[in-house]
Amino acid sequence: MVEVTPSRSRPFDGRWREIVPVALRWGLPVLWVLWAGLAWWVEPRQSTEAQLDRDLATGQVVAFQRASGWADDGAYWGSRPRPQFATNGAMLVWTVPNGQSRYILDATPAWDSHLAEPDPSAGAPPSWREARLATISAAGSADGDPGQRIGNAAGLLAGVLTLLWLGRLIVGAPPLAGSRWFWFWVGLLPFGTGVLAWTYRELWKPPQAPVPGRGSGWRGFGWLILAGIGISLLVSVARIVFGTTVVPG
Repeated sequence: MVEVTPSRSRPFDGRWREIVPVALRWGLPVLWVLWAGLAWWVEPRQSTEAQLDRDLATGQVVAFQRASGWADDGAYWGSRPRPQFATNGAMLVWTVPNGQSRYILDATPAWDSHLAEPDPSAGAPPSWREARLATISAAGSADGDPGQRIGNAAGLLAGVLTLLWLGRLIVGAPPLAGSRWFWFWVGLLPFGTGVLAWTYRELWKPPQAPVPGRGSGWRGFGWLILAGIGISLLVSVARIVFGTTVVPG
């Protein structure tokens, strides 16, 4: 008689299926908190010319860039707005040593500080501010742009968070409170709020059985539009009430 050795993969698979939901239940919120903290820290904050002059006088400007606006602003909830480079742009963005970014509008230079020193015979000499910016541009930053490094770390966290959520949604057990397409669209809500909603409803407080008439993809798409508009309005109101220091953008 041939003796059959029991397969050891089943107990391992069983333990794995128990570990993954628990790890995601705690891991996704932790990743979101880390991302939110870093993203909030490096989000550009509108400032004033007086603040720029103070930062220049105290040597706090480690990097700066002239721009004509923001590129890819809001293209993805985990992305950071990038200044759209323009040599004579009317917006000036600068970074301080702690990694925070500030910007002012209507800051068109009297001369092009990126190309060469101004020619005194061509007109008025540069202002003190322009001269300081030219010095920083020529010297560069030995340590690089700390805001860029923090922003890259925030983007990496957002990418890992998204991959874990999508992986569980696509190849994991079918969701109970909504269809896969429903949660896919909801998960695209700004600031990762949709991923948090999925984590809470499907991992922290899942129903005992599939909800009859679970949300369809069209319903999730509708929630994406309506809730996205609501979140944008809420952020705009909060920025007016609390200021750009607390609610940057």
